[in-house]
Formats: sequence, C-alpha cells, structure tokens
Amino acid sequence: MTSEGMGTAGLAAMAAVVLLTALHMPVALSLLLAGAAGLAWAGALDSAWGPLAGLLRTPDLLLVPLVLMLGNAAFYAGFATRVHDASAVILQRRRGGLAMAAILGCAGFAATSGSSVGCAATMSRIAMPAMLGAGYDPRLAGASVAMGSTLGALLPPSMLLIAWGLLSGTPVGAMFLAGLPAAVLSLAGMAAVVLWWVRHDAEAAPLPQPLAIAAGAALRAVWPAPVLFAILVGGIFFGLVTAPGAVAICLAATLAFGVIQQRLTAGTLWLALRESLRQAVSILLILFAARLFLTFLDVAGIPAMLADGAAGIPRPVAVLLLGLGCAVLGLLVEPLAMLVLALPFAMALAGAHGLGPVWAGIVLAKLAEVAMILPPAGLVVIVIDKAIRAVPARTTFAGVERFLFPDLLVLAALVLFPGLALAIAG
Repeated sequence: MTSEGMGTAGLAAMAAVVLLTALHMPVALSLLLAGAAGLAWAGALDSAWGPLAGLLRTPDLLLVPLVLMLGNAAFYAGFATRVHDASAVILQRRRGGLAMAAILGCAGFAATSGSSVGCAATMSRIAMPAMLGAGYDPRLAGASVAMGSTLGALLPPSMLLIAWGLLSGTPVGAMFLAGLPAAVLSLAGMAAVVLWWVRHDAEAAPLPQPLAIAAGAALRAVWPAPVLFAILVGGIFFGLVTAPGAVAICLAATLAFGVIQQRLTAGTLWLALRESLRQAVSILLILFAARLFLTFLDVAGIPAMLADGAAGIPRPVAVLLLGLGCAVLGLLVEPLAMLVLALPFAMALAGAHGLGPVWAGIVLAKLAEVAMILPPAGLVVIVIDKAIRAVPARTTFAGVERFLFPDLLVLAALVLFPGLALAIAG
C-alpha cells in the first residue's frame, strides 16, 4: 500500500468518526470501530497492543476516577457551589455582581469537577434563577454562566487536559499548571465584559435587595474550595506530589471535611461513588478507543503528512485553520471527541514551529472552549437551554457574542506569546 493510500485511509477514518458520532453513535464505539477496522485493513493490529499497554501503565490514568470522585464528593458536600454563594454576598452591592458571582462560581465548580458540561448543568440551576429573579437581562444571565462554565477546559483538574496528557504522552501535572495563565486571563476578560455591559446598560443588571448575610460569614463558609485548589496546584508546582497524588489528597480532604460538617452521609457517599464509577467507565472506554484510533493514524502516516503541511504555514494562520476545524467539529461531536480528532493537527502544528505538546494542548483546550459556546450548537449553551427553559439558547448565544472578543484575545496571546502557556509549567 502506498503512503498516499494509507494517508487517504487515515483521513477516511477520521471522517467516519465524525459521521458516526454525528449520527449519535457513542464516541468510544465510533473511535473503536474506525481504529480497529483501519488497523485490520492495514494488517497492523499487533501494533495496537504496545500503546494500549502503555496507557494502562501510566500512573496519570488514575486521575480519571480520582477527579470524577472529587467532583461528585465536592458537589454533594456543597463545596463546589459555595464560591458562587459567597461571591453573590460579597458582590451584592455592585451592579452586575450576580453575573460576576456566576462566573466565579463556575470557576470554583470547575476547579473541583474538571467538567465544563457538568458545570453548566449545575450552575445554570443555581445562578440563573437568582439573576432572573433580580431582573437581569436574560442575555447577560445566560452568557455569564455559559462563559464561566468553559473555564472547566483550562482550570485544573480539567478532564480535557487529562485526556490530552494521556493521549499525547505529556505529564498531566505540567498541563494543569500550563492552563492556569490562560484561565486567569479568560476569567479577567469575562469580568471586564460584565463591567462594561452594565456600565453601558444599567437596566441589564438592577441592584438586588441586599442579603442579610455578612461578607465575613460568606468567606468563612467558602474556605474549603480555595484550600483544595491550593493543595492541588501548590503540591504540583512545588514538586511535593504528582498530579494523581495531589488529587488524591484533595479527595481525602473533601471526604473528611464533608463528614465532619455532616454534609456527606452514607447515602450521598454511595451516590457520589456510583456516579463516579459510571462516568469513569465511560471516559476510560473513550480513552482506550482513542488510543487505538490514534495508533492507526500513526500507522497511516497522518502525523508525518500533517507535519509536512504545517511547516510552510505561519503559526497564526495554522491556528486559525485549526480553530475553524474545531468550530465545525463543535457542531457535530462532543469536546472529548473533538480533542481526539484535532490532536494530530495540534501536535503537527506545534512540532513544525518548534513548540512542544504542552503549548499545543493548551491552545487546543482554548479552541475547544470557544467551540463549546459558538452558535448554533455550542454544547454548553444547549445544556443551559435544557436546564433553564426560561432562557432559550438563542438568547444565551446573543449574550455570548459580547464575550467572544476578549476570549479571542486570550487565544491570540497564546499563539503570539507561546511562553505564556509555559510560564508556570516550565
């Protein structure tokens, strides 16, 4: 078989995954069928065992069940949503305070769950009724939750960054640290848009009736979430523990705090464990199938072909093309499938321009974040639409448009100044 024929087969396999997933076949099954069929056709099934065994031996694989259990335990213990509650109290006298509290609450939820979609489903039910009840513009209410939820793609322990690390062979701890600068800049941009919006349209965010809760009491209630985040980031940054070790410590602390505060009972612990196991099986199946699929792409020579093509394209143009591809994929597949399909392109782009997989992973995570909010089928917005019927998707999309410019500025900064993604990761 010629190299051109193998390359064509690899591209056909990628198209098949997109088609099958768009037809609502489970992501894991789509990747498995395309990868296994491709390897069998190429007579290279034996080449799959080594990469699969390597994935199973990777200690970072433990992060999948650990992060899921951490997120579920923090949710049932009430830690994941306290950042929003405390922020709403502290910012209650500032116009637009509830919208900024929603964004900060999403950041707090993402910092324990690692999931943008889960954040959108939960925080929309918590933050949006408060904003709508206070008379907020539905566009601002929906968009603040949608934008805040996308921080789950960059803030540790992001499941997208975990998947990237496992599939690209990059230490996940480095990915966690590398995502922080982009997440902080994105958060600052979202807050700036809220302040600009309410300054130019005061009626978009009327001042609510003050809550009879002191700011000090709110801060005392919120302490578990920042402590857990500090343990996670600090432990990895100072080299005290590995990423799985840091998450395991956070999980143990969450369980201890929850039991001591009588927020975690035998019943809620069982629910958290059951949900975590179900979610872990689903994600692990996707990762194993993705590893098989990516092995076929290697056999087909797709990475080498992409690297040759990327070498002659300026970096900003190449990222723009990759972003357009992610925007199209965002209409058809979920974020994890998007990451798998775009991984060879991102790695080829990084290699052609002398940049490493850490930078490529952060740029791709940022592109996936943007794709999750783009009309007409941004996944995060659709999730919010299903959770809060009072605010239709088209209304949230109309609000999201105002947040896109600073989000794209952050992406441009990552492209033009690659060291930004490596400032903390090293």
